[in-house]
Amino acid sequence: MKKRYNWNLIVGYVLTGFIILLMLIDVFCAPYNPDKMNVAERFQAPNIRHLLGTDNFGRDIFSRIISGIKTTFFVAISTVAFGTFFGVIFGGVAGYIGGWIDEIIMRVNDAILAFPGIILALVIVTVLGQGKYQIVLALGIIFVPSFSRIARSEFLQLKDQEFVKSAKVFGASPLRIMFVHILPNTYPALLSAITIGFSNAVLSESSLSFLGFGVKPPDPSLGRMLSEAQGYLFNAPWYAITTGVVIVITVLGFNFISEGIRKVYER
Repeated sequence: MKKRYNWNLIVGYVLTGFIILLMLIDVFCAPYNPDKMNVAERFQAPNIRHLLGTDNFGRDIFSRIISGIKTTFFVAISTVAFGTFFGVIFGGVAGYIGGWIDEIIMRVNDAILAFPGIILALVIVTVLGQGKYQIVLALGIIFVPSFSRIARSEFLQLKDQEFVKSAKVFGASPLRIMFVHILPNTYPALLSAITIGFSNAVLSESSLSFLGFGVKPPDPSLGRMLSEAQGYLFNAPWYAITTGVVIVITVLGFNFISEGIRKVYER
């Protein structure tokens, strides 16, 4: 039989691997200090010394982009971890126990989902202040209901399976049944949700930073860089183009991986 390749996974791994490689460059050998200004070199087009040119303060755009990727990845990973942890706990309890506990948890989820995500995040950041950790908390709260719904759906499907009944017969506690017997079987659905959640977290962080409510300077942020670049589209188009392309590649990479994972478990 002819071997069928999962092109979604392959393309996703290539795009994501490229972004991770850029991030590793910042960790081990960043070409310039991303915050160092040199007014004499402002708005330089891409050249040998500055691969992606310089911005309005003479800062090296390549160094700022790879540093911004690190910031974006920190926020995205922390946000998804927060959302997954609490979402699985709340969704698992709601799906396995049911009754009034399920009703309360799902109504709270509905209340959070009733607000547009970016608006709710702006409100939380306005109350807590700007910064990486405040953004993680704000976005994490918004992500919890999505993971909670997925976990609840999986627990509802699995709680009446034979392996769960066997565990009950052998005297396993509800907590052990939920998190030792049922949770590992939710892995396919959760893994796909986590990868698409990472993509959404990157977009959300970039959107908040673009609006001026995200990561505070001097920490580089792709969204804030894109916001700064829009005022210089005619003077330095490379500034906006390169920053935007990196955001697009990051989001597309994880979207392809999520789709590839979904196809793997559909077979």
